[in-house]
Amino acid sequence: MPNAPRNLQSVNLPSEWTPSSWRAYPALQLPQYPDAEALEEALVELRTLPPLVTSWEILALKQQIADAQEGKRFLLQGGDCAETFASCSSEVISNRLKVLLQMSLVLVHGLRKPVVRVGRFAGQYAKPRSSDTETIEGVTLPSYRGDLVNAPAFTAEARVPDPRRMIKGHARSAMTMNFVRSLIDGGFADLHHPEYWNLSWVGHSPLADEYRRMVNGIGDAVRFMETLSGSQVHNLNRVDFYTSHEALLLPYEESQTRQVPRHWGWFNLSTHYPWIGMRTAAVDGAHVEYFRGIRNPIAIKVGPSVTADQLLRVIDVLNPEDEPGRMTFIHRMGAAQIAEKLPPLLEAMRRDGRRVLWVCDPMHGNTESTTNGYKTRRFRNIRSELEQSLDLHAAAGTRLGGVHLELTGEDVTECLGGARELTESDLERAYHSTVDPRLNYEQALEVAMLIVRKQEQISAPV
Repeated sequence: MPNAPRNLQSVNLPSEWTPSSWRAYPALQLPQYPDAEALEEALVELRTLPPLVTSWEILALKQQIADAQEGKRFLLQGGDCAETFASCSSEVISNRLKVLLQMSLVLVHGLRKPVVRVGRFAGQYAKPRSSDTETIEGVTLPSYRGDLVNAPAFTAEARVPDPRRMIKGHARSAMTMNFVRSLIDGGFADLHHPEYWNLSWVGHSPLADEYRRMVNGIGDAVRFMETLSGSQVHNLNRVDFYTSHEALLLPYEESQTRQVPRHWGWFNLSTHYPWIGMRTAAVDGAHVEYFRGIRNPIAIKVGPSVTADQLLRVIDVLNPEDEPGRMTFIHRMGAAQIAEKLPPLLEAMRRDGRRVLWVCDPMHGNTESTTNGYKTRRFRNIRSELEQSLDLHAAAGTRLGGVHLELTGEDVTECLGGARELTESDLERAYHSTVDPRLNYEQALEVAMLIVRKQEQISAPV
């Protein structure tokens, strides 16, 4: 994991803020726990458990995001739409890490700049829902809000919000973080042997040959450098890796918000990089109030209905002193709307001189349902939104500094198209997501390659 960073500019502690001050504000997307006493007992226990991340890791990430804001790095953020407790296994975790490492290798090789690697896991156990209830065949039950809250089975018992699930979620997050740290510290990410990252099932991919050529080229370059220097190149056997999740369940996030020795202020120590989703980003809401007081770098999802004035208001609340590395906007407009909706936001931030990292989420705005009842996303729409985003930023004089993806290292068939042109009939073969469709390995790798190709096209002299 990362070393302690150099000091960033000090900013003032938010006034009249405590980890629980969000409770005085309208709170959306929170479950109704039937047993208040059991809820408080769970929160008391959570407050005594060790943190999942450290303040110096958080500050190191904030510095890297500040670098990305200046165009010196590129952010790669990816992982499951919603983790499940059952998926906390060595194979799932290592395959997910392999995908992100391989994508980052493509991006480093093609963009010629360091990549900030952020896993959308080790805490992505809560999900917002469009309705508080779900009705099937005349039976109405509370909606499934992720394993941190209740269970997916459509039974009255499974759907009751259970506060003990927060204890279980903390434990699963800790296990995931421990395994990721062990893999990285043990040389899993060693650039001397990137071929070890290959996934066994992907040998048939149309992209395999291109990727292997890239791997071989990097290996040859490393060996050449070491031959010239007569010693091993340092820091090629490990990488910095960070975690992120949507900080949706505020009682859980509050319990993990702490002060630490030798640093001022409060840190959310459940993750390095929390974000606010579109449904909970109201400037006068509980989630924005909570985020106002933590020192973590933070992100906000930005959809097609958001106006420039709304963004300026929320940034006034969350980053009034324009702290480097503090703010990320993750735009998710959809391929059909991004050309109209994104430019006014880019112009407003540029004109106002706000320090922001712009990241494209080409997944959520392109969700649809198929004729056979599956929720899916078409790769051509994902590709279109990402390519349009790069073009629109270039035209506006701003910079797309990262990408945010829902993906997995498993051989799933959840998104249509891609290198193997998956069709609706393929969805039935391996559709495993409990909430949203994810890119499989080769589709994710194809995204990384198209980012590189598109950026080369934009940067090429006219």
